[in-house]
Amino acid sequence: MLILFTLLYRQTDKGRNSAPWCRHELLQMDALELPADRHRGWYLSLMAPNTKGPTFAWLDPSRLYCNSKALEDCVKDLISPFLNDTIDLVAGIDAMGFILGASVATVLGKGFLAIRKAGHLCVATDNQNYSDYTGKEKTMEVRLDVLRPGLRVLLVDQWIETGGTMKAAIQLVEKLGSTVVGVAAVAIENTEGGKWIKENYKFSHCIPEELQSQIDQKRLDSFKLLNN
Repeated sequence: MLILFTLLYRQTDKGRNSAPWCRHELLQMDALELPADRHRGWYLSLMAPNTKGPTFAWLDPSRLYCNSKALEDCVKDLISPFLNDTIDLVAGIDAMGFILGASVATVLGKGFLAIRKAGHLCVATDNQNYSDYTGKEKTMEVRLDVLRPGLRVLLVDQWIETGGTMKAAIQLVEKLGSTVVGVAAVAIENTEGGKWIKENYKFSHCIPEELQSQIDQKRLDSFKLLNN
């Protein structure tokens, strides 16, 4: 069985009226540590659980980017299914998709296009409305002077939960005539939107099959230590 998260903790003052996820001070695996056993997906052990409460995402994958080998291996796993595909450009979604997207672009030797939250670009743009993973209505935009018919684009984001954000990015790229070669993210949850992406586009992610059900339930068995 794959152990995702190595965690030591000590309990803080029980007298405080703190939420359950705040009752422990986490002593996590060192972010820069390089374990001897680096099986596929080993870097997922660097992800950090939510310690701030329900208004935040249930975990933070970005901690793994602090480890150079973890980031390198994560990117290698993401691009592996696309190595024989023609890719002209990599596009990343604001904001966490910028980190992985730029890393993927660098390894592939391709340029990087930022798909921004609306209102940040000072040039002509096209935009697309969408609902993010929290259900909030938002708008994203992309510059008009890059995408064109025939351009083949790999879309990258950090995590796909409801799929609304990625679907909007796909719509933007295709609206301007470019082709979406595929979609890449650390995880793609099997929500309605996540399944739609998997059924309609080539995709890659880093989650081992035996952990997918936990990801879909927004939990990891290893995180249960937080509530002991």
